Amino acid sequence: MIRLHQSRILALFRAFDCFVILFMLWGVLNVVGVPLDNGYTFLGVLSIILFGFFAESNEVYYLWRGLSTPKLASRLLAAWAATALVTFTVALLVGLVKSVDHSAVLTWIAVTPVAMVFLHWARREFLSLYRGQRTQPRRVAVAGANRLGSRLVESMEGIPWMGYQVTGYYDDRAPAKDMARRLEGEEINVCGGFDQLFEDARDGKIDIIFVTLPMKAEDRIREMVDRLADTTASVYLIPDVFSFNLVHSRLTGIQGIPALSIYDTPLVDHGWSKRLEDVVLSLAILTLIAIPMLIIAAGVKLSSPGPVFFKQTRYGMRGEKIKVWKFRSMSVCEDGPDVPQAQKEDPRITPFGGFLRRTSLDELPQFFNVLGGTMSIVGPRPHAVAHNEFYRGQIQGYMLRHKVKPGITGLAQINGFRGETDTMDLMTGRIDYDLEYIRNWSLWLDLKIVWFTIFRGFVGQQAY
Repeated sequence: MIRLHQSRILALFRAFDCFVILFMLWGVLNVVGVPLDNGYTFLGVLSIILFGFFAESNEVYYLWRGLSTPKLASRLLAAWAATALVTFTVALLVGLVKSVDHSAVLTWIAVTPVAMVFLHWARREFLSLYRGQRTQPRRVAVAGANRLGSRLVESMEGIPWMGYQVTGYYDDRAPAKDMARRLEGEEINVCGGFDQLFEDARDGKIDIIFVTLPMKAEDRIREMVDRLADTTASVYLIPDVFSFNLVHSRLTGIQGIPALSIYDTPLVDHGWSKRLEDVVLSLAILTLIAIPMLIIAAGVKLSSPGPVFFKQTRYGMRGEKIKVWKFRSMSVCEDGPDVPQAQKEDPRITPFGGFLRRTSLDELPQFFNVLGGTMSIVGPRPHAVAHNEFYRGQIQGYMLRHKVKPGITGLAQINGFRGETDTMDLMTGRIDYDLEYIRNWSLWLDLKIVWFTIFRGFVGQQAY
């Protein structure tokens, strides 16, 4: 069984952060001369519970060796901001807001994250100083002077608090253009071949060895590990998974068996939060656009014969077929196996429909799709089934965009890839942004895309 490495220091700070929340509340109340009554105790306990949840969601206490202090601070601040928002909402609902000192509570909300960030920074500085003063730092060797090994060394150089001292690379392969093989250059300090590695390890010159050979060198890795068993060095195997086009990759385990996802969805653990975001925003937006939608519906009906709404079959999450709603903008309602994209001066588009398409107003009924759960406000735009079947054979990883629900707007749309994609380059660019969105998904990213859609996403040169 392979056990997950746990940091007792981070476990200690998990408890310590909870203490800081209560201590800062008590301290602020003492400074302003307000007694700590049941109302403030309720706020403190509730905030501890919520912070534990949001800190876990933001992976604050994960063993991210190499995570920079600013990035750690951003995770802490995000967790505390969500904690403060929900705590305030609950206090408002139970009527507690009226009975507390507003200035004291706001001061507590402001100073608590500062104290937590400072303490985590101090922890890192102390560990860096302590480990740097060791009589014998941990001497590290990298078996494999390749791109993965170089990336590992750069990461270790950015975490001085770990106390690593990289002695160099060991590799007896000839330099090659293939980045998985040996690199060369002044920055690549190759101390010798693998025989020299065994000799230095037996002589006690190396404490830790990281093996970064490509996975196709399985036999050689096995031989190396067997020989290193005759030394006292600790050996770590770094699989070259970065050679794959990872999509929201995560490390997990099944009864001690490690498993690394290559293609995964970001909604495994956060589907409920995105669904809540969709329901809240779509209800709010539909309330605001109800009257404009009635006016548009009347315009569609009066400007040309046919139904007000047009429902077309598209691919949704997991490639399942869904019906996407739109205001009808054409004189036809095509939903067959071969649906050509709308083009400039397309004769099928009605005059009023052209205005709707240029301004994206024809997409407004898709908020009903969002409420129904077949779409999301933010996500890759759904393509017609005929287009999907064509491009999945032309663009590597095309179908990975269906790891999340299709959206009304998306990262591609706010970056100019909206409307007709009449060339392979345009479609490839759109897919690249779709996959980037899935890799980096967060609620904050969704809100940024919604915000930029207001200024960038409603009109475009390719929207016909």
